[in-house]
This record gives sequence, C-alpha cells and structure tokens, in this order.
Amino acid sequence: MKTYTVLHRVLHWIFALGILVLFTTGFLRIVWMSKVVISEAMNKNAQIQSLNLDKQSLRTIVHSIQDPMFQWHVYAAYVITFAFIARIVYMIVKGIRFPNPFLKTTTAKEKFQGFIYVAFYVLIAMQIITGSVLKFEIGSESFADLAETTHKLAVYWMPIFVLLHFGGIAISENTNRKGITSKMIGGES
Repeated sequence: MKTYTVLHRVLHWIFALGILVLFTTGFLRIVWMSKVVISEAMNKNAQIQSLNLDKQSLRTIVHSIQDPMFQWHVYAAYVITFAFIARIVYMIVKGIRFPNPFLKTTTAKEKFQGFIYVAFYVLIAMQIITGSVLKFEIGSESFADLAETTHKLAVYWMPIFVLLHFGGIAISENTNRKGITSKMIGGES
C-alpha cells in the first residue's frame, strides 16, 4: 500500500486548488466574461451608448472589468508553476508515484493510469510554457496566437482529467485500495 508524505499531499492539494482557480478564471475569461460578451452587453446598454465612446475607451473598460479576475489567474499560474517544479523534483528524488506505462510488466489497467498521469504532466507543462509565452510576450505574433490557442485547450482537457481522476478514486475506494482518499487528505492512520 502506498504512503503519502506530507509534501506529496500538500503538493497534491496545491495542484487541486490552483487548477480550480486557473480553470474557473480561464473559463470565465473565455466564455462569460470574454471581450465579446462584455462589449456586446455594453453596446446593448442605452446609457453607455449615449456616451458615444470610441473603441479604445470600450477596450479600456472591458480590460478594467477583466483585469482583477485575470490577476487571480496569473497568481494561481505562478503557484502551479512552483508546485509543478517541486512535484517533478519530488518524483525524481522519491521515485515515480504512478505506474510506469512504458514497462512491459505493467498491467493494462496500470498502463492506462500511468498514461493519464503522463498526459497530465505533459499538458500542465504545456500550459506553463504557453502561459509564459502569453504573459511575457515571447516570440512573434503568430507564435503568440498558436500559444493562446494551445493554452485555451485546457478548458477542454482539464475537466476530462478531473473526471478520470474522480473515476479512478471511486474505483480504488471500491477495490483493494480502499482508504486512499482519507490517506490523501489526512495521511496514514
């Protein structure tokens, strides 16, 4: 039976909370609080229309609405970046903490589980890299556009990973790994 150190559990919950903040703020910025949605709402408002604001003024207002929420996204991204680096170092020092999908001796179930985690870490790394490209304006405009498109794909893959993660927890709790949830929350009993 695996044991989960305090550091392992802390990093796990930092990831969980950080990803929740990143997903929520990213989703809001892309969907309900996007530039288009806010601009359309402002254009439908008679009082705002009567001000005859130019496009730059409207952009400034949209950004002033989005910026406080987006700052939470940036702060959570820094936390996730730190946690990601710490988790990679931790896995190197302590050894891999999920089944190695590349070993011939790994069962099909363990290969699936391992590939899910490999995909998770690769996708988190891609999010960190593309987010950095966008934040620090690295590269050409076409490179930034590609980075933005890639970065926004997390709106689709992250919920899939979360559902697979919770599905795996449910399966574990109903098989020979009962108690994994309480060990991840409170440690060994």
